[in-house]
Amino acid sequence: MNARMRVLVWQWGRRGAGPRFGALLAHDLAQVPDTQALLSLSTGAELLRSRTPPETDLFFKTYRGVGGFARRVLSAPVLLPRLERWLRDQRIDVALCAMPAALDLVMAAALRRAGVPFAVVVHDATRHPGDVFPVQMLLQRRLIGEAAGLFALTEHVAEGIRAQRLNAGRALFMAAHPPFSFGLLPPPPLAHGGPMRLLSFGRLLPYKGLDLLLDGLRALGPRPDFALRIVGEGPATPALAALARLPGVTVENRWVPEDEVGALIAWSDALVLSHREASQSGVAAAAIAARRWVVATKV
Repeated sequence: MNARMRVLVWQWGRRGAGPRFGALLAHDLAQVPDTQALLSLSTGAELLRSRTPPETDLFFKTYRGVGGFARRVLSAPVLLPRLERWLRDQRIDVALCAMPAALDLVMAAALRRAGVPFAVVVHDATRHPGDVFPVQMLLQRRLIGEAAGLFALTEHVAEGIRAQRLNAGRALFMAAHPPFSFGLLPPPPLAHGGPMRLLSFGRLLPYKGLDLLLDGLRALGPRPDFALRIVGEGPATPALAALARLPGVTVENRWVPEDEVGALIAWSDALVLSHREASQSGVAAAAIAARRWVVATKV
């Protein structure tokens, strides 16, 4: 009988798609023959407080705010021996960072000490306009420098990796963003019998092209045959204020909890992605999983 390869998937973000991506990745890797997948999440991951939390093998306390981040970094000399001992006790053969987060260099150091190679799924080769964590790309480059391999989910990201020579000395693999399920398959689009329901969902940042969405809606003029909801969290902008004034459009500037995402996508008939630039889209992947239409700019 062949020994089973033991793969650790870690993702130490607290909110957003990262923890779910990591949990689904670990779940699917566990279906590969002769493979056992273990999962590490932040103790603060919103996903752990959802109705269906994933089975997690290693919980890691991360931080809240800049002060908390600094304290966790300063405590690394204490954390490293514990992580190294856990990796050795679990006989981890290889590790995979599902989506980079701020404290990944702590795990990278523990993996190096335990002699465990790791790869990184690179979701963005460059920072999106409006991203508020200014050193995130610096930390990602440091993490990539420790990695044995990289995965890119689109050719656009792979080109960005090559342009920065981040793949120098390490393997670069092409993959694809899989459909991203948030629950049971909802009824098909337009089953509700009313006007078409359009949804613009996600972080309300400049790269999402809300100004383009505004221009498009103004060009269409008032339309009683569809309703549009714009739901997500971001700064108040003139474009959002103008969108909120249009007939048939509602703006909900708020964080959407993990357990609400599936119902929100199920409400829609089509997802509108008016991006000015993008690397790939978890929102589009979630729409595909729910069998919703996607209307997107060509970026």
